[in-house]
Amino acid sequence: MEAQIPVIDLDNTKCEKYLDTAWREIGFACITGHQINLNLFTSMRSLLKRLFTLSDEIKTTYQITPNNYRGFVPLSFFTPNRGERTGMQADIYEAFKLHWECPAEHPVREECSLYGSNRWVSELEDMAEIVSNYWNACDDLSEKLLYFAAKSLGVDFQSLFSAFEAPLTNMTLLRYPPTPEESEYGIHPHKDTNIFTLLHPDPNGGLEIKGPDGSWIEINCPEDALVINTGEMLELWSGGHYTATAHRVINRGSDRYTFPYFMVPNHKVVIKPL
Repeated sequence: MEAQIPVIDLDNTKCEKYLDTAWREIGFACITGHQINLNLFTSMRSLLKRLFTLSDEIKTTYQITPNNYRGFVPLSFFTPNRGERTGMQADIYEAFKLHWECPAEHPVREECSLYGSNRWVSELEDMAEIVSNYWNACDDLSEKLLYFAAKSLGVDFQSLFSAFEAPLTNMTLLRYPPTPEESEYGIHPHKDTNIFTLLHPDPNGGLEIKGPDGSWIEINCPEDALVINTGEMLELWSGGHYTATAHRVINRGSDRYTFPYFMVPNHKVVIKPL
């Protein structure tokens, strides 16, 4: 079943109102008029295909470690860990984790070990350039979305935007292989913990959200649109006016490639109702 998620054009003079309604009622919206060059989506998806076809030997060289959550995440590495269900199978995806590229001289590195430099794969010489171009476009769009949210909620935009100096914003490059019928999920049902998630959905589909009646419904989004959803931080910031909605991935088609951008404030920011 396809979700009735609104498609909102940011060039529409009423987009602020439409976004506010979507984030209050369902937590998801498909947006056009986002000003992100469509070639960036193509470049990113092509990069992911090259990234995940690298040999296991190369991937192991760049694998995440307990001290640095940047790099390759092996296939079926994670299982749900919140305890709501026991005996769940591992999520069927492999990933490459990236974080905000913190300048080497930035003092925040001394404050929190989560900050640092990304591990760019030297075998892909254009990786840093492609990702950075897309990341910068997402930064611009997320700032615009934050402005709309602040205006709708009646809070000062600059006080919100100042929370993103030295952010913990991050991105996950993902490959979901076809999910066997006997397996559960590409990624298990969860809510994002951040402010906004920006996602260009793979044409293969597979992204489902939990409807008000508890049923799972698949998102159908125009190819030139982005899926935007609100996370638990924004739900709390908004005093519950905006909602974070559970979603999952079940991939029954060919390999699925996505690259969600997660907007997260500075590590010192205390998230509480505004």
